[in-house]
Amino acid sequence: MPRNTDISDVVFAPLTDSAASDQTDQSLAERAYSAIRDAIVEGTLASGAAISERSLAAALGVSIQPVREALRRLDAEGLVETRPRSGTRVARLDDETLRETGLARAALEAVAAALAARRATAAELAGLERRLGAVVQATRLGDPQRIAAANDAFHQAIHAASGSLWINRALHSLRAYDHISRARLLSPLEEQGRALAEHAEVFDAIRARDATRAEAAMRAHTLRSLDAAFPDEAPHDP
Repeated sequence: MPRNTDISDVVFAPLTDSAASDQTDQSLAERAYSAIRDAIVEGTLASGAAISERSLAAALGVSIQPVREALRRLDAEGLVETRPRSGTRVARLDDETLRETGLARAALEAVAAALAARRATAAELAGLERRLGAVVQATRLGDPQRIAAANDAFHQAIHAASGSLWINRALHSLRAYDHISRARLLSPLEEQGRALAEHAEVFDAIRARDATRAEAAMRAHTLRSLDAAFPDEAPHDP
């Protein structure tokens, strides 16, 4: 990532135009979130860079309110940091920090899968199967963005089926790792197929109500993904 970035140097596509003048603040906040998130993940907004709500709003062609809502969401996910009297900055997310975050995520994801195997309702299992089907379809199309969205929905469904508010909150706070690691992972075709097979194994274990297998399969999947995203790190034991 570049060491210093001024928002005035970053080119964003305007989020509003004359044909979209009726867009709600909520839809603009969602689009602002996506634009700012992508700029951080891609390194266009550098680690540690200061963020001005006013400058971002001007660059995106929106009012300050959607940008403020987007930054609150990014703060909760760990991609930006807002501190009193210091303002808002892009979080400093070096590889070492992301590896540590990935290890914490692997542990939480494994527990969530085990709980889902014990607690998922019939409706939640059906929803999880539909989300796995969306992963299959996206993988066949070979579209990394669709695969990322489908993978995310699959994991989110497992988190919900775990029935643990604490685990859901903790995983949400680690979303920065998800965004950055998936941007690194999902382009190679080999990785796409491997992730699909691992997701299918996790689902089979949850459907079979085998909490031990679900936990082991999810832990193996998340740790392998960690090593694939950060190949310089020594391998981890599942």
